[in-house]
Amino acid sequence: MEMDVQLDLNRIPRHVAIIMDGNGRWAKQRGLDRSQGHQAGAETVHQIAEEAARLGIDFLTLYTFSTENWNRPEQEVTALMGLLFEHIEEETFMKNNISFQVIGEIDKLPEFVKGKLMACVEHTSQNTGMSLVLALSYSSKWELTEATRQIAAEVKSGKMELSAIDSDTIQQHLATKHMPDVDLLIRTGGEQRLSNYLLWQCAYAELYFCETFWPDFKELELRKAIADYQHRERRYGLTSEQIIDLVI
Repeated sequence: MEMDVQLDLNRIPRHVAIIMDGNGRWAKQRGLDRSQGHQAGAETVHQIAEEAARLGIDFLTLYTFSTENWNRPEQEVTALMGLLFEHIEEETFMKNNISFQVIGEIDKLPEFVKGKLMACVEHTSQNTGMSLVLALSYSSKWELTEATRQIAAEVKSGKMELSAIDSDTIQQHLATKHMPDVDLLIRTGGEQRLSNYLLWQCAYAELYFCETFWPDFKELELRKAIADYQHRERRYGLTSEQIIDLVI
């Protein structure tokens, strides 16, 4: 595999999130059915997960199926569910010491898919390497609505004072409460929007958009994205001088 991008392994982002876009357009360019694009995209997931684990990324979160995707043609949704079932391979996770997690409205998924997902979550829970997180039937608006409902219920029951609610309170009621915020958000396929994905968690994420369709986004493309990230200065609202002083 060609590796001509040098990375500083001491500055690898802890949490990388990816919007895997372009499967359908990749297939259309080749005169193929959209399902074949999704198939090729699923194979890319395994390659990118293995490379991310090798690089030392702690969390890799993939936007696999949004709540809006339920509105796609029924035939395509059915095919996507079947593809998801086929490509959850515990062997890949065990070989690479990867733990597997899922966030989203899991109860909306077909039982045969949900069962396999939960079994994989359980069987890989003791792995100590990277966490691969699939965002399935997920949207930020859903997540923030659910967090609001939970907090409101706790206030109503007397478990929490209204005045005690702060940003940490919301953070602890998100589906990603066990994860750090996103450091690097990658979107493939040429679009430049977040599409209702990890909006709270991406508040200070570095955004990387590329033209490459997801099936063609291989290991070298991931390294290019991380190299771009490593050339940026993350200030979190501070000035460059303040950042230098903090480092010193």
